[in-house]
Amino acid sequence: MNQTILLLEDDVQFSNTLKQFLISKGYSVLCAYDGLCAEEIMYEKVIDLMLLDVKVPYQNGFECLKKLRHDGCEIPAIFISALNTTDNVSEGFEVGCDDYIRKPFALKELLVRIESLLRRRYGTYSDYYDLGDGYMFDVKHKTLNLYDETVELRKKELTLLSIFIEYSNELLSYDKISNALWRYDENPSVGSLRAYVKTLRATIGKEKIETIKNIGYRFVKK
Repeated sequence: MNQTILLLEDDVQFSNTLKQFLISKGYSVLCAYDGLCAEEIMYEKVIDLMLLDVKVPYQNGFECLKKLRHDGCEIPAIFISALNTTDNVSEGFEVGCDDYIRKPFALKELLVRIESLLRRRYGTYSDYYDLGDGYMFDVKHKTLNLYDETVELRKKELTLLSIFIEYSNELLSYDKISNALWRYDENPSVGSLRAYVKTLRATIGKEKIETIKNIGYRFVKK
């Protein structure tokens, strides 16, 4: 599954330029042109990194990220802004950004910073993730092993486990999980999702997957 970037930029031409550049580098890009739209996308889709302009309509980038951080979102965020004073940069980091790039900037520089952030977040468990009690998840091949034996799980269950691991300790809504778990030509099923979660709990331990009533699930990384 390609890593997905949310791009909040109200300059349509510049947004298209960034989008095409990032797509050429292998990323999926979801565009928002105002802060409220960006917030809505974050709650509905599975996002790996946010690129946020500050001066956008309805809700500026600072306000948008501050609210997301307050709600527990830990997705890496980079501000891309023409606001370039020390106070602007300071405010960006105070509300929770991981990096701040002043416009204008070279696309290559942006790419280097994106890749650095993604490595820091998603490369921490290398190719294997230790689930405890002898269970190891092969991140690259999406297989679960108990010591030297492969654990037989369905493809959807393994994909769900990889989603949980990637977004450890974050609240994932039913919609977010469904959008990542099922293809556009498939019909998401709440019943099936519950069955997958039940199987994973029975396999790796029920305490690792919390149910957030009427909202979704959280994978607990201790």
